Amino acid sequence: MKANATGYKLNISRFLFYAVSRSLLMALPNQETVDYPSFKLLIIGDGAAGKTTFVKRHLTGDFKKKYEPTIGVEVDPLDFFTNCGKIRFYCWDTAGQWQFGGLRDGYHIHGQCAIIMFDVTAKITYKNVPTWHETLCRVCVNIPIVLCGNKVDLENREVRPRRVNFHRKKHLQYYEISAKSNYNFEKPFLYLARKLAGDPKLHFVESPALAPPEVAIDLVTQQQYEAEIAAAAAQPLPDDDDESSSTR
Repeated sequence: MKANATGYKLNISRFLFYAVSRSLLMALPNQETVDYPSFKLLIIGDGAAGKTTFVKRHLTGDFKKKYEPTIGVEVDPLDFFTNCGKIRFYCWDTAGQWQFGGLRDGYHIHGQCAIIMFDVTAKITYKNVPTWHETLCRVCVNIPIVLCGNKVDLENREVRPRRVNFHRKKHLQYYEISAKSNYNFEKPFLYLARKLAGDPKLHFVESPALAPPEVAIDLVTQQQYEAEIAAAAAQPLPDDDDESSSTR
């Protein structure tokens, strides 16, 4: 009886998961449709933050990309296998330069989840995160958002871990990632899948097919950085909004 109840709950969760996603496929012009849950994922942030490199690590998406000329955005479908079945994120990745700002609202329409990315070796990319967040939330209300600090494999870090506080102020999830080393690649996708499914126990049952790492990451140093992040999270939020004003 217990097993049946569990199976029933999973089936209901999967049904809702599927129903919500299918209703917004209209947001994907010229994209093929699939018979399993799919979601429009916006990946935004300054140019050169590593957004495209991050998406291209997932090998199954690289050969199915679409370019939507009306708004100048490349759309990559990335598939993941969960305990509730297969899901797809249509990753909308566009230019991060400010001169393309007029395109952003059209790009964000019907977005169901988002990743805001900055480069931990370039302080200005973190300083611009609030602007990206404001622009996103002007169009997309109450969607799950992950903030990602990319390029943690590099030694010339400018944005110190204890200074990363924006996610706490806006109640976002934060992950440190390294696109070129595949470090924490799956975590943003798993967090978003759980939020979209309304199931905190959802998990991936297969690792995604990723390109081989191009660089190595110093895990000891990175663990120290993440300990700093955890310690900062236990402290009151700073009054100062300019979290990137100091690198020490």
